[in-house]
Amino acid sequence: MLRFLTAGESHGPCLVAIIEGLPAGLPLEAEEINQDLRRRQGGYGRGGRQRIERDAVEFLSGLHEGRTIGSPLAMMIRNRDWENWRGRQIPPWTRPRPGHADLAGARKYGLQDLRLVAERASARETAIRVAVGGVAKALLKRVGISVGSYVEAIGGVQAELDEMPLGERLARARTSDVLCPDEEAAARMRARIDEARAAGDSLGGIFVVVAQGVPVGLGSHVHWDRRLDGQLAQAVMNIQAIKGVEIGPAFANAALPGTQVHDALYPGENGPQRRTNRAGGLEGGMTNGEPILVRTAMKPIPTTLSPIPTVDLATGEATTTQYQRSDVCAVPAAAVVGEAMVAWVLARALLERYGGDTLEALMRRVNNER
Repeated sequence: MLRFLTAGESHGPCLVAIIEGLPAGLPLEAEEINQDLRRRQGGYGRGGRQRIERDAVEFLSGLHEGRTIGSPLAMMIRNRDWENWRGRQIPPWTRPRPGHADLAGARKYGLQDLRLVAERASARETAIRVAVGGVAKALLKRVGISVGSYVEAIGGVQAELDEMPLGERLARARTSDVLCPDEEAAARMRARIDEARAAGDSLGGIFVVVAQGVPVGLGSHVHWDRRLDGQLAQAVMNIQAIKGVEIGPAFANAALPGTQVHDALYPGENGPQRRTNRAGGLEGGMTNGEPILVRTAMKPIPTTLSPIPTVDLATGEATTTQYQRSDVCAVPAAAVVGEAMVAWVLARALLERYGGDTLEALMRRVNNER
């Protein structure tokens, strides 16, 4: 079973991850992973923390001469901001931010200082998840699977993408600082972010993660926890600030009759084929050979420059939130994290279906079926 764990706090010395279950012989290059780490740090609307950090992955174990050897892979990303916080005497943080983990986490673990909750709940943790996803992408790439993303909406500004082919959407998004393929909408998104920054507010939005080249039959219909759509939804929903996930245009489909929703089948050279993909690449909890589309809603970041009413836990009195350095909009960054989590779920499903203790064995089994 492919699995991973992460550890580390936002302003601790580093973030670390351990991946278990990788086949031996997988080539890994730090620079390929670092490219995604830079994409996560970029994007219009990010805050001052990104000017401090220069995220880069370091492999600690599990590699020999650049290839996995079957043992657990350990990785680390150093926090440069740790030096700015080490040794500082910081008074307890007692004013919980609505929408954040502060209050619930403090009550759950009996903590008086909310900073102890925020340090782990922070989206800074997603940096190491992007590194984990980079390893999954390297594995998927070997069998012809690619994962990308684009931003569809920010702060109510909606891109017009219905007439744009999927490949073009992904290519254009890679060159946009808001990951939006629609240049006119991207300009309005930047303006909306500028307005929110001036108002001391934050913005959410919608992004889509796309996986292409996925073979038929990953996942399973036989048990609830093996259904791939459920696994994808859980993996993306657990990204900080994500509050909604759909596979394909699920909510739009809900308003239509079945004859206008289900993807009809037609004879093709290699068997039945579809001309539409309203199912988003999954049927019955399994991949059907079409591109996987995971559409995701991100709420506005709960840390805002403008104060929000709260209660001081030390006194029980009404007060307002205390500003902590944050982003105005992190939707483009969240899309990169979404790619990582989708890639991870697909890599795990790939190994579950085809197995193989070595990359060579895995590739042979996948190719024999195609």
